[in-house]
Amino acid sequence: MGNDNKKKSTIKFSLPLASTSDLKGKQSVRATFRLTGGCIDAISIVAAQLGIKQKSLFDHLAEDIQSLESIAREIKNKKLKKHNRTQKTFVISRRSLSSLDEISKLFNAPRDALVEHSIQRLLPIINKEREKHEKRKVFLARIDNHFKEGEKILNDIKKQLGDDDPIINKFEMVMSGYETAKSNIKTFIDRGKSIEEFEADTMSY
Repeated sequence: MGNDNKKKSTIKFSLPLASTSDLKGKQSVRATFRLTGGCIDAISIVAAQLGIKQKSLFDHLAEDIQSLESIAREIKNKKLKKHNRTQKTFVISRRSLSSLDEISKLFNAPRDALVEHSIQRLLPIINKEREKHEKRKVFLARIDNHFKEGEKILNDIKKQLGDDDPIINKFEMVMSGYETAKSNIKTFIDRGKSIEEFEADTMSY
């Protein structure tokens, strides 16, 4: 037994070491871009619909080097109309900002245009989420009707069995949980109403 304890005490665990450059690349920095209102709305809408931070979404777009280079080739030397765009500051990773700066310089493509065209790639996701949003509203209406049926059942129980019947408390617990879930679903759908008014044409001018 003593030998077994000694063996166990000598077991060592090793963890993967992250390089300094990797850690610094994940640091959050603030970057300001001049974008169309549609692009600014798109970032907000997709992040809300998918339940992720805007930073994570922005980093996902900015770290896709292959797509950025492809976009940069298309918009080389392109100039944006500043009066149609709004200055907006985002929190992104240092690596994402470096990628944008490097590709912008390498292809002589305006950084704002690079960001704007990258965000436009989110349009298929917005269209898909808009369809889901409309379906969620239909399901919410069905859930609401189902909840009302449950309330009727609860009232019938009280009328026919009395307010002190043992099953009332149990059913009230079910209805309370149901009401909370229904409320949470409604809050989520209401938060996504901006997708109903989103217009793809506002993403570029």
